[in-house]
Amino acid sequence: MGQEVNMQEEIQWIREVLSGNKQAYTHIINKYKNQLYATILRMTKNPQDAQDLAQEAFIKVYHQLGKYDGKGLFSSWIYRVTINHCMDEFRKKRYKQVEMTEDLLENPNHPEVIFLKKEKNRQLERLIATLPEDERMIILLRYVNELTYEEISELVGAPVSTVRNKLHRAKKKMRNTVKREGGYFDEMSNCR
Repeated sequence: MGQEVNMQEEIQWIREVLSGNKQAYTHIINKYKNQLYATILRMTKNPQDAQDLAQEAFIKVYHQLGKYDGKGLFSSWIYRVTINHCMDEFRKKRYKQVEMTEDLLENPNHPEVIFLKKEKNRQLERLIATLPEDERMIILLRYVNELTYEEISELVGAPVSTVRNKLHRAKKKMRNTVKREGGYFDEMSNCR
């Protein structure tokens, strides 16, 4: 009963926002800000980044509110939009963390080395972009954010076994793409 009342209340707020009452959006922010911030903080492990991403996510949710179809729980929808926004940001800003170490490169500032690193990042980005959304998210959470299987399981709301299977599937797809097309990322096969 309580959940049904909550949903009706949320749907009312959404209707008000969509009909031009921007103030009604503060109800949505107040209801979800702590949960979303806590989730993002666990992904970023940095309070300032988490705060920035939470603000950006609420702006994104506001602009996409019309896309919520009312079929599933609003809380699941807002959570999904937020996680997707964070994943997009991690993909844009933090690929350098995924880079494999280049022990043989003695001069990291040489223009050719810089070019190769950029090209490597572009290839990795294209490779990850070929994955389905759920597998892409798990790859990024595991290797960009360095979260444990248990943390990922909690964030995406799936059992640890499912997280492991999706990660394994995603890496296998990426390896097959590399074998087919060639490139820098044969070492993906060694990722744990």
